[in-house]
Amino acid sequence: MAWDRYQMAARAAEELRDGMYVNLGIGMPTLVANYIPSGIDVTLQSENGMLGIGPFPREDEVDPDLINAGKQTISELKQSAYFDSATSFAMIRGGKIAMAILGAMEVSQNGDLANWMIPGKLVKGMGGAMDLVAGVKRVVVVMDHTNKAGQSKILRECRLPLTGRNVVDRIITNLGVLDVVPGGLRLIELADGVADEELRDATEAHILM
Repeated sequence: MAWDRYQMAARAAEELRDGMYVNLGIGMPTLVANYIPSGIDVTLQSENGMLGIGPFPREDEVDPDLINAGKQTISELKQSAYFDSATSFAMIRGGKIAMAILGAMEVSQNGDLANWMIPGKLVKGMGGAMDLVAGVKRVVVVMDHTNKAGQSKILRECRLPLTGRNVVDRIITNLGVLDVVPGGLRLIELADGVADEELRDATEAHILM
């Protein structure tokens, strides 16, 4: 047993606090918009120029002109605001965004993040991740614990080109929740049905006892 992508997104939504401005990265993190806890008022920001993103629309509600940075159709709220990308990145670089929830290819035990390219593969660009990890106050990563070959994606040192050094605060995977702390990682929570030994065996990085 382990969490699926929807359960990981729901667990990541528990990181949200009332009044926060939050950026959701491309991929799995966008699902967090569907799991905002009751009574929590947060404002979701998208790099392509939007504040106030609602949950994913139903098929009969889709507006093709309303998309997030990952080109997924989204819904707007009564308080939604629109602006250009320069203003959007000014918010990010100016420290106005409290938290970013991002995907990752690799994370190191020091909080280094690699999530923008694999050498040799065509990429359209790095997107806004480098600005986000440098400008926001807290970075939470949501990702699978291992790759398709069963190899750990939580490493002592990242092997892929870095997005940022010492930037990740918390890692949420299908196996559990880990915090980046001095000396390695601290296990915070295990996913449903996952044993402590199973998570540790799947992790290359050092987990404190």
